[in-house]
Amino acid sequence: MIEQDCVFCKIVKGEIPVRKIWEDKKYLAFLDQSPINAGHTLIIPKEHTEDIFDLKDGEYKKLMLAAKKVAKLLKEKLTPKKVGIMVEGFAISHTHVHLIPLNKSGELNPERARLSNVEELNIIAEKITK
Repeated sequence: MIEQDCVFCKIVKGEIPVRKIWEDKKYLAFLDQSPINAGHTLIIPKEHTEDIFDLKDGEYKKLMLAAKKVAKLLKEKLTPKKVGIMVEGFAISHTHVHLIPLNKSGELNPERARLSNVEELNIIAEKITK
């Protein structure tokens, strides 16, 4: 099911452009345009679900496995010390997982997010997808 007014559903339909870094039939990973750190990635199910805990157990597990796959990609391509994971879902009511490349303690803080320009996002996307 796709919600007409949901930003992430519009991204899935191709109505809003994003820097995709990975996708399969059920999930899409793209760069956050207001990253905490360079490479901050969002992973969403293509099917609209408002809250992560509303997912059926199998879908929850598949989303976490997709997050693990993308985290490994970020770790390999961007070489951070760790990749942090965060789920909060207040800004957009569509299940999404944040993966944030981290190099030191305290970086996993949403207040550090800043809007990136298109050029910055393109450079990071190219690094990840090459």
